[in-house]
Amino acid sequence: MPESVLAMEVEEVHFYGAGCSEDKSPIVAAALARVFPNAKVIKVESDLLAAARSVLGRNKGFVGILGTGTNSCIYDGEKITYQVDSLGFILGDEGSGAYLGKSVLIAYIRGYLPQDLRAKFDTEYNLSANEIISKIYTEPLPNRFSATFSKFVGDNIDHPFIQELVKKSFRSFFTNIIAYYPDFDSYSFNCVGSVAHNYLPYLSEVAKEFNMPIGNIIRNPLSGLVEYHDYQYI
Repeated sequence: MPESVLAMEVEEVHFYGAGCSEDKSPIVAAALARVFPNAKVIKVESDLLAAARSVLGRNKGFVGILGTGTNSCIYDGEKITYQVDSLGFILGDEGSGAYLGKSVLIAYIRGYLPQDLRAKFDTEYNLSANEIISKIYTEPLPNRFSATFSKFVGDNIDHPFIQELVKKSFRSFFTNIIAYYPDFDSYSFNCVGSVAHNYLPYLSEVAKEFNMPIGNIIRNPLSGLVEYHDYQYI
């Protein structure tokens, strides 16, 4: 069946995306309405609400996102009620893939990346310090450039230096963001994202240091969202 015919049959659309704030959501909804002209309901929400609904359903609690970027909130089972801003790549995003990659780049440029890791970095990327700095400061999307180096973290996670780098990143996340939520340690730590999922042992260790028990940690929110929306129509 042609895609256009399938689109005509869609009656309801729930779209979640990064940057879908209250002022931007109507723009996205209008674009979706053109694609799905027979949809009676079109709702556009943030990726953070998607994370909350995926891991918590209709239960209240804390939820975070640890992927390329960072986000977090308190959720009351229906909506986001409190949020400490991650401030994005330049001012914050502690704990994210971009932050991990940036930490590797800083260690490399400043010369304290251990020699065995430095040799691996040179072989894999063949980038000088000046080239790295130029890409960060003069080219678009420096956060995505930095995040590509989180693969180096994953490939070398058995190295003690990298393990400590990951834990330092998570400690910064908890110290600079999570600790500013009122009574944060009364919640379990629920999270969506590849960084949280891939480095769960180190995340669990740091969460324990902050007296916050680990809850539901998933890589992708899709299955939880399907369950959430199916529940609505039972």
